[in-house]
Amino acid sequence: MRDPVDSKVLTREQLLESVGEWRKRGDKIILANGGFDLLHVGHVRYLHAAKRLGGRLVVAVNSDDSVRALKGEGRPLMPDAERAEIVGALADVDAVVIFSERDARALIRDIRPDIHAKGTDYTAENVPEGDLVRAQGGRVEIVGDPKDHSTTEIIQSRLTRRRS
Repeated sequence: MRDPVDSKVLTREQLLESVGEWRKRGDKIILANGGFDLLHVGHVRYLHAAKRLGGRLVVAVNSDDSVRALKGEGRPLMPDAERAEIVGALADVDAVVIFSERDARALIRDIRPDIHAKGTDYTAENVPEGDLVRAQGGRVEIVGDPKDHSTTEIIQSRLTRRRS
């Protein structure tokens, strides 16, 4: 028997099936994505605000290779399966999927979210996948608190303190 947290971490095929079922029930699909390398309060607030948009919250977690391509050597700090499990443990999250691309375009084509939620380090106009979301009839929402929290900054801060 699978643990309830593990049951939220889905393959793409399982996610497509779940999304189809949710849509049949009339649920909206909200997509949030990111590396979630070290889960911090900014992530929690972002995902909570995304869920408050009203619907099923799907969180796409960048694979190890895509985090490394985006953030550089030494990242991620934790493997993608563990990051996905941690995100899945949050009550606001309905499903988690790991994706290997540098952005969420392929996943957006697959699940056609009603809402693509991004953090406050973006504007609705500069979300990389925003044009695709809107072309498919969805909308982009900027949610969460100000970008005062960052895994990169946490790592740099800890390293600076150790050197002092």
